[in-house]
Amino acid sequence: MTAPQRFADRADAGWRLAEVLESYRGRDPVVLGLPRGGVPVAYQVASALNAPLDVIVVRKLGVPFQPEVAMGAIGEDGVRIVDQGMLTRAGVSESELAEVERREQEVLAARVSRYRRGRARVDLHGRTAIVVDDGVATGSTARVACRIARLLGAAEVVLAVPVGPPGTLRQVPEADAVVAVEEPVDFRAVGSHYVDFSPTSDDDVVVLLDRASRQLLGDNRQAESVDCDIDVEFGVDGVELQGHLHLPEPSPAVVVFAHGSGSSRHSPRNRLVADVLYDAGIGTFLLDLLTPAEEHDRRFVFDVDLLAQRLSAATDWVLERHEVREARVGYFGASTGAAAALVAAAERPGVVSALVARGGRPDLALARLHLVTAPTLLIVGSEDVAVLGLNRTALDALGGPARLVVVDGASHLFEEPGTLGEAALLARDWFSQYLLGDSVPA
Repeated sequence: MTAPQRFADRADAGWRLAEVLESYRGRDPVVLGLPRGGVPVAYQVASALNAPLDVIVVRKLGVPFQPEVAMGAIGEDGVRIVDQGMLTRAGVSESELAEVERREQEVLAARVSRYRRGRARVDLHGRTAIVVDDGVATGSTARVACRIARLLGAAEVVLAVPVGPPGTLRQVPEADAVVAVEEPVDFRAVGSHYVDFSPTSDDDVVVLLDRASRQLLGDNRQAESVDCDIDVEFGVDGVELQGHLHLPEPSPAVVVFAHGSGSSRHSPRNRLVADVLYDAGIGTFLLDLLTPAEEHDRRFVFDVDLLAQRLSAATDWVLERHEVREARVGYFGASTGAAAALVAAAERPGVVSALVARGGRPDLALARLHLVTAPTLLIVGSEDVAVLGLNRTALDALGGPARLVVVDGASHLFEEPGTLGEAALLARDWFSQYLLGDSVPA
């Protein structure tokens, strides 16, 4: 017997699972990823089958005094499963069940809202629902998801996973079919069958769902061939700065990133935003405005004029490339980087066509805000109280079209689940409207 192969990561697992599911292409499938880890796998399956991608969000109803023991589950649209036998054995009253259900319904609604950003659930009525996870061990969550998919109207339910133990995979009566790439008899844990089993964040889920939606609608402008995706160095006033340039072909627009204090072009937060913009057909230029020696000196970190001067020089440098000479330019700034972006935009109103500030410090550019005529979006977390106040003051001082959006539950660094993904999509919509000349529905 051939030993099972390990998957490089969830994307690799998704590609291999898609090959096994090829026969479902013509059966009107909807691919449903189980958040969080199942969504990157499901994304690859949906792309390969040219099918809609959605999430199937379920919440276990745990016994009040032993929450790990399920007495039922809930899903969207009021779908509800209750194990009457467990209720009787555990002695759970109707009022206790109702209280558990109320709490879990709040969590369910919050997650659905965060993942879909207002998009309606894909209708399953009469369709084949392919429920995808990154693997199964006991299969309890997958079985509940299959039941809920059926109750939501699916005519056929398929459970599809890259890996799982044979015994579990053969005991899923809730599914019409179970498909797996690997069924190792010595199965121990899902993660042991992956080389990279890094956690999937809520932001990753949001971005993948949005990307899949755009692809299916034929609105994905990402080019089949990439003009450049390179690290660069360039000189400014006697110092060498480093950056990363990622341009689609063609390049009608490019967004230059001005990072905040303590951050760099390698920041996973800004790279996530850059990926979202690139998928929308917008080039990105992530750069370090300070050298490694300077970034540890607070005098440089808060020297907004110096940062703005270097940002302007970097803009000139990138616009000298033949691919983007006619491109519209946008700035994305975070924290102190947002202040530098505002100052640079104020000094060069004919160059910058749009600006987005995430958790920005506009107070550091207050004297020049009235000179900023580029349409400006201020994104601030609701928990970032002090900075939120600064941005509300700045909103009235800006000289051009401006909007303030408060992301519920986010702190200054947008580290809370789903908040960074929401900010990235807000930035995408803003730049698409003002740099590409069309509006993307929110």
